[in-house]
Amino acid sequence: MRCMQRTVFDQDHELFRESVQHFLAKEILPNVADWDARGRVDKAMFRRAGEAGLLGMAIPEKYGGGGVDDYRYNAVIDEEFTGGGAGGSGMCVTLHNDICVPYFLSYCTDEQKDRWLPGLANGELMTAIAMTEPGTGSDLSGIATTARLEGDTYVVNGSKTFITNGINADLVIVVVRTSDDPHAGLTLLVVEDGMEGFERGRNLQKMGLHAQDTAELFFSNVPVPVSNRLGDEGMGFFALVANLPQERLSIAIGAVAGAEAALQIALEYAKERQAFGRPIGSFQHNRFQLAEARTEVDIGRVFVDRLLEEHGRGELSIEQAAEAKWWTTEMLRRVVDMGVQIHGGYGYMMEYPIAHAYLDARVQTIYGGTTEIMKEIIGRGMGV
Repeated sequence: MRCMQRTVFDQDHELFRESVQHFLAKEILPNVADWDARGRVDKAMFRRAGEAGLLGMAIPEKYGGGGVDDYRYNAVIDEEFTGGGAGGSGMCVTLHNDICVPYFLSYCTDEQKDRWLPGLANGELMTAIAMTEPGTGSDLSGIATTARLEGDTYVVNGSKTFITNGINADLVIVVVRTSDDPHAGLTLLVVEDGMEGFERGRNLQKMGLHAQDTAELFFSNVPVPVSNRLGDEGMGFFALVANLPQERLSIAIGAVAGAEAALQIALEYAKERQAFGRPIGSFQHNRFQLAEARTEVDIGRVFVDRLLEEHGRGELSIEQAAEAKWWTTEMLRRVVDMGVQIHGGYGYMMEYPIAHAYLDARVQTIYGGTTEIMKEIIGRGMGV
């Protein structure tokens, strides 16, 4: 199946893609089944990702990073891990690179950079971000986890849930409430593994993405020094909003790659599986289904590549990212559903990759902001 010619990447990105593919084949794919069963990856893999130069590409070289502020390198990892069959096993890397590291780069003091950036680049420090609470999802103004300042220490109380990397993370960016103001009352604090009063709850059992640890976190009078605050007090909401377009673009990139991989799986099966003396792909209905999916994947690819270029120029808007996030993830759902239907009964069997793709895809329209929230953002941006 010939893919559309792409112009967003140059030769350096494609050489980097080869190294990502090598890492995927050597360090991740042989372990996916084991990590799925365990509910989390081996942290040694994350350390090796740092050694291979797959972490913190935008971190300056003096801290051990790649020193290249070019999000397209992140996009290459997103595409290869998602499209290459890593499932939940690669999400510890993509969350770290695309969502968490930017907060450290944007808001760390010089002292914090010296303390944390080398570990973020070499894999010694895996990160997570804790926003969602049992009673608060998309509405950040409802965050109830509090941080009370006592001298030079914040005392944190509350809980978070659905936290990706929640079991394995060494550093957790925790969104806390430091005043009653719905927006200016939010602050970002970095809670470190081992801090007194910080406990991890269950590794939550999910429908898909089984190797990605997703946890409940509990904070009971956790003392967090002021020196672990990211940015100024009360600026947390604005920092979160500033980083959301990249987070949603990251999800869209993975959704298109996942849809293309699912389409390829379905196409290969449609060519091989025989019914009534001929390949099932030769029946008009199936051929049309595959053709429609091919078209939608191409449309998604063109749009997301364009937004990658916009992001590189610093011009990606909140509304554009929301458009990409909801449309590509809904498109992914349609494509994997078609792939299961093409497989018939075999599509329901877990030994077939299309079944894993189906389960892994379902959450894509929920995390990072639901489809409904994305449409609300777009509609408000249109003045209605």
